[in-house]
Amino acid sequence: MKRILLSLLLSFWLCNLSSAQGSKENITQLDSAIGKQSFFDGHLTGFILYDLDSRQVVFEKNSHLYQIPASTAKLLTLYAGLAILKDSTQTLRYQSSGDTLKIWGSGDPSWNYKNLIQSDFKKIIGKHSLVLFSDANQVSPAYGYGWQWDDYYYDYAAERSSLPMYGNLVQVTKSQNSIQLLPTAFQSRLQPSNKFLKEVERDFHSNTFYFNSETFEGRETYIPFKVDPAIAVELASQETGVPWIYRPDPLPNDHQQWSASELAPILKEMMLVSDNFLAEQILWMVSDKLFQTLDSERTAEHLLTTFLADLPDQPKWVDGSGLSRHNLITPRSLVRLFEKLLELLPQVQLEEYLAVGGKSGTLKNSFQAAQPYIFAKTGSMSHSYNLVGMVKTKSGKTYAFAFMNSNFPFPVSTVRKEVEKVMRQVRDHF
Repeated sequence: MKRILLSLLLSFWLCNLSSAQGSKENITQLDSAIGKQSFFDGHLTGFILYDLDSRQVVFEKNSHLYQIPASTAKLLTLYAGLAILKDSTQTLRYQSSGDTLKIWGSGDPSWNYKNLIQSDFKKIIGKHSLVLFSDANQVSPAYGYGWQWDDYYYDYAAERSSLPMYGNLVQVTKSQNSIQLLPTAFQSRLQPSNKFLKEVERDFHSNTFYFNSETFEGRETYIPFKVDPAIAVELASQETGVPWIYRPDPLPNDHQQWSASELAPILKEMMLVSDNFLAEQILWMVSDKLFQTLDSERTAEHLLTTFLADLPDQPKWVDGSGLSRHNLITPRSLVRLFEKLLELLPQVQLEEYLAVGGKSGTLKNSFQAAQPYIFAKTGSMSHSYNLVGMVKTKSGKTYAFAFMNSNFPFPVSTVRKEVEKVMRQVRDHF
């Protein structure tokens, strides 16, 4: 019995030694893959691999250094939505007085946008024959702090508003030699131009649109419209069949609140296709729930000092989408944030909010494998590429990770391919 016991102990010790040596070798190889003289040596790279079972950092490189998160900032917005809004939207606040309904929007982005569940405005309007609309509860401006001014033309930078419709976007279609704008309220605002315009272009200060039928290519399907009270009440009146009038009254204490839709589909759409507009509006709904105002700055500051106070390094968080280059966060804070998301949701549910390598969302055409192994949120802009989420290895382990890259002089696609090589190495050897 003693010999058998000693033999078992020796075998166990040898197995552990072999495992430890193999682990050490794998870490050395990983360090070589992203360390000096590697592809990643020429720009700022931060990486952390975290064992979710043991709650131990397995490997890290520059995980304490701040970088621009781009769309991985949406993980902050996802956490805020789950923690504060729970399972329903903040649609609007209202007050009824005789035949008049007074409305203050709460930021709900779903009205006539994509295939999201629609709020039943006929139900809330009921027998009222007049709607007074106010945006006096909106504190933050239409554009986020640090957004590039010339992004106003692109659909990924639609304006924020208290009660948006159509995602605050105009749809552009071509029929023979004519151009159609939807909603139709914008058609009369379309003007011919002699300029060499490949797309319909909007005036920066107004909802005047220009096109040249000779040079039009029609690659841009959607263009943001400028949100102002006049267009807001015009669109709402057409949609509901009841006249709306803009009157910027402050929100009174004695009002009611309407939550019209399920939140989960909006959160999933934001995450899977990295929808900036949804992210911004979600943060505003959180603000409405907390403070009854739409204030991104106040909301981010509140969350960072309460729910997110335990992050290793406090982020600089200025918008919901990650469009701003003023956002800053460290890889180790992103991994801790991911761990906190797992405290709110079981892993199988959290995976529903993440793009899957080779299968869905922004990872559909990358990280392809017979067995999906990357479940993550991407984030990219010029000279920045980030990936944050989970990697499932061939050994059956699941790790959280954050891989951040910035200040590189080549296309994002080049960095993504190199990141994929590293993550395959993690899958195969950890």
